[in-house]
Amino acid sequence: MTVQFKDYYEALGVSRTASQDEIKAAFRKLARKYHPDVARDDPEAESRFKEINEAYEVLSNPDSRKKYDQLGANWKHGQDFRPPPGWEGARWKSAGGPDAGQGFDFHFSGTGFSDFFEQFFGGRHGGFSIFEEEMGAPGFGAYGRSERPRRGQDVEADIMVTLHEAIHGATRPISLRQTDPRTGGVTTQTYRVRIPSGVREGQRIRMSGKGEAGASGGPAGDLYLRVRFARHPDYRVRGSDLYYDLDVAPWEAVLGSRVKVPVLTGNIAVTIPPGTGNGSHLRVRKHGLPSRDKGRGNLYVVINIVLPDRLTVEEKRLWEELKSKSRFNPRQT
Repeated sequence: MTVQFKDYYEALGVSRTASQDEIKAAFRKLARKYHPDVARDDPEAESRFKEINEAYEVLSNPDSRKKYDQLGANWKHGQDFRPPPGWEGARWKSAGGPDAGQGFDFHFSGTGFSDFFEQFFGGRHGGFSIFEEEMGAPGFGAYGRSERPRRGQDVEADIMVTLHEAIHGATRPISLRQTDPRTGGVTTQTYRVRIPSGVREGQRIRMSGKGEAGASGGPAGDLYLRVRFARHPDYRVRGSDLYYDLDVAPWEAVLGSRVKVPVLTGNIAVTIPPGTGNGSHLRVRKHGLPSRDKGRGNLYVVINIVLPDRLTVEEKRLWEELKSKSRFNPRQT
């Protein structure tokens, strides 16, 4: 199946030799700019946010980035693309298995991921095609057609879900276009997918009878949409818990402080106890995602002590004074 090539480096505005830290910084900058909660007046923000999420999903993972780089550096964004034979990164062809010319081809819109991502880095797949079974398998009647009804194959694809949707739930339209290579016929169906509140990463949303069409009057297969959380510029997700990296000054960690921290519903004040160490986790109860027991997970504020990179003359004098008066020795047990 031919798909349009996606230049993920171009999407994030980084070079192909960019470090993982540079890729992360570029994503966070763009994600904050185009996040749906921020850029509500920009009509292109939603599609741009999904584009940079997809790019980061691939480039932030060293294994998937390596597979992506194997495609070569000479492709341009939007070009028709088919991977070289035997390319190890290809995970899905059509429902017809190894030969993309057999079976139905599936194209989705509204899931948040492109066909390019789904084919090479996503979860989309189908079983053996009805056409392949009818024409090649033993025990079928004349002209290769089975007289008994046969169920269509299940189809699976990814759907991008924001953390806001995971908390509040949502209903979203998606379109599924099926192409039958036997006839060249194309059918397009639009469905409204209900994303339940409390949905979890990796969970599959089942849409009964929305997969591959059946044969000889058989029922259609099912469509499964596997949830992949949209990457958030501020939070990391682990189960129903969220993790937020908080930069603090050395004196805030030593003396203690009260700092404003963003949560999904606004901002809260978090107390940093005196003597808090670098990497410490401060738990804020019930500010995570919905949990299986119908409660809420926690938010963990991860302390990152940041040293000043420049000092004024007065600041340097004060640090020197602290050095001379302090009895603290980190190498003394």
